[in-house]
Amino acid sequence: MKTILVVDDNPDVINSLKIGLEDTTLEYRILGAENGQKCLEILNNNIMPDIILLDIMMPQMSGWEVFDRIKKDPLLSTIPIIFLTARTDRIAKNAGNFLGDDYIEKPFDIIDLKKRIEIVFRNKKSSAISNKK
Repeated sequence: MKTILVVDDNPDVINSLKIGLEDTTLEYRILGAENGQKCLEILNNNIMPDIILLDIMMPQMSGWEVFDRIKKDPLLSTIPIIFLTARTDRIAKNAGNFLGDDYIEKPFDIIDLKKRIEIVFRNKKSSAISNKK
């Protein structure tokens, strides 16, 4: 079972992902964090998700800041991050696609999201195999 950490200030997003991904399949366990600080607390408590779905627009600490802190930590930097956001401007899209493993706009289709999560997992697995050679 793979663990997905959803970081979003909207509890409805976390709940819909819990229902759409966790409850429909036994492949995923969904953890939720309502803000960037809670995300970092979870990670600092040695809970290592397989992937993070990260909102960009959050109060107190933006998704960009959370991303930077995660990527600066050598123990956390290999966790794939998918930006899942309502930001649709070109600058955010370009930055999100360049920095993250994917960039998905809200509202999203749960089936498409699951496919894109699986692509990130496959890419991470093949990258790990390539690095061993």
